[in-house]
Amino acid sequence: MSVKVYSTPTCPWCTKVKDFLKQMNVAYEEVDVSANREAAMEMVKKTRQMGVPVTQVNERFIVGFNASEIEGALKDAGIIKG
Repeated sequence: MSVKVYSTPTCPWCTKVKDFLKQMNVAYEEVDVSANREAAMEMVKKTRQMGVPVTQVNERFIVGFNASEIEGALKDAGIIKG
């Protein structure tokens, strides 16, 4: 089970996603797409989106900050109980 957050340092919605995951005690890997072009291209290829944040829960991608959708993906993946 893995959680990744594709973000940039200046993105306020990215901070909201990361704070939300921290509040839920969910470990995640942060991927700074402004510094990692390869990761940025991977994100665009998988989501067809260039904007951040993108939260990846296993093979499910959530574009933007949508708390209920992120929480649902975490539950579906068995990362949190619900």
